[in-house]
Amino acid sequence: MLKFAKSFRDSEDGAVTVDWVVLVAGICFLGIAVVQSVSRSTVGQSDSIGAWLASVTVDTEGASSN
Repeated sequence: MLKFAKSFRDSEDGAVTVDWVVLVAGICFLGIAVVQSVSRSTVGQSDSIGAWLASVTVDTEGASSN
């Protein structure tokens, strides 16, 4: 049992797995942060475009009917 414990302690296979887990978690966190940042500015821009479109009047009297 002591030999197994020493072998387990000296094994580096788990360290590589931990590195990958940390790397993937960081990438996921960065992706979520970017999506939230972009969605906030997109909502603000779409609201201002919607307000501008609501204030525009369209003249249909001069339109030709072909």
